[in-house]
Parts: sequence; C-alpha cells; structure tokens
Amino acid sequence: MAHILVVDDDEIVAELASEILISAGHACGWVTDAAEALKLLQWRRPDLLLLDENMPGESGSTFLRRLRQSPKFYDLPVMMFTSVQGPEDETRAYYNGAQDYIRKPVQPKFLVWRVNQTLRSRAERPKHRELKDMAEFQMRNRDDDKPRQVYL
Repeated sequence: MAHILVVDDDEIVAELASEILISAGHACGWVTDAAEALKLLQWRRPDLLLLDENMPGESGSTFLRRLRQSPKFYDLPVMMFTSVQGPEDETRAYYNGAQDYIRKPVQPKFLVWRVNQTLRSRAERPKHRELKDMAEFQMRNRDDDKPRQVYL
C-alpha cells in the first residue's frame, strides 16, 4: 500500500482517481491546487504525487520545478496527470522531473497499472534523506583527513 496525493483542480476527476487508487489498495487523498498540496506535503510526505498541469494559481509544471529544487522533496515521485495533449508538454514534464505522464481521460486499470509501475521502479531506491543530512553523512564517513568536495 502506498500513500498517494492527487492534485487536480477538477474535484470530480480528483475524487474519481482517488477512489480508483483506494480500490486498488492504496491510501489516497486529493487537493485542488498547489498551495493546498504544499501544506499537506509539510505535514506528511506521500509515496507518489499525481499532478495536474492546468490549475488555478501555480501550474503543475511550476510546482514540479519547485519540488525538484527543494531539499525535502527533490526526490518525491511525481506523475503528471493531465488533459494537456501535446508532445512538447510531455517532454517538458519529463524535463522538469516527472517520472511519468498520464493523459486524461484514463481507464481505471491503466491508471492503477501505471501507478504501480512507478512505485515498483522506485522501490529499490534508498529512502529519502534531506540534502543537508547527505552532506553531513558524507563528511563524517570519509576515510582520510584530506578536504573533499561534497556531492549533493
């Protein structure tokens, strides 16, 4: 079971996606904009974020770029879940750091399959560590006293 957050300004679509994922055995919730998503992310880190592109206020792409620049959420798995259809939009989403791109409307089985594939592909990765913690860990565990560059 994974914890998934759906961020979509269309409440019907967000609720439907949540219900599909809950039926598949995941814990899932939804919010309608990036500001609400950020508030929830401060409280609990999900295993996956399904993110719409066109939302009031901050767009999905802008929010994704902000997550990728954050020391706390740089590695949060994000799937774009959008009705934007152009190939350049999909390319931009991958460039910004999305793990996958799903076009709406989507078949329930396809959504579950893609979500599970993304979760499986990330399962072998080490658990999240903040960048600051990683730098301190590297400095503590070096094997000599020579100054070294810390890789983030």
